[in-house]
Amino acid sequence: CKSPSPRQYMPVRYFIMKSSNFQNIDISQQKGIWSTTPSNERKLNGAFWESVVYLIFSVQGSGHFQGFARMGSSIGCEKSQDWGSAGFGGVFKVEWIRKESIPFQFAHHLLNPWNDNKKVQ
Repeated sequence: CKSPSPRQYMPVRYFIMKSSNFQNIDISQQKGIWSTTPSNERKLNGAFWESVVYLIFSVQGSGHFQGFARMGSSIGCEKSQDWGSAGFGGVFKVEWIRKESIPFQFAHHLLNPWNDNKKVQ
């Protein structure tokens, strides 16, 4: 008998991750990693330890979501050369679930109550 994962019964949190370019999305999908700005790290790490975290990715100006992934580890101090020195913090694992370009208009019925009920995009 296999015991259930302790994370199975945790709350779920969602974050939209904006990327400045498609190259970062490609790197993430190929290597199963992501890096964000240091200002986002504390919020994401806190959410990771308290919940299951799903990251919804979008390239700025694309008008689309590029897919979503589950956060697979907390954010460490190790940095990746893949992103260069563009002000990113530590690297963490992501497990891509869906790699597909979806126009924002398909999600206009979703409203964010923590952002004045604005459309999710």
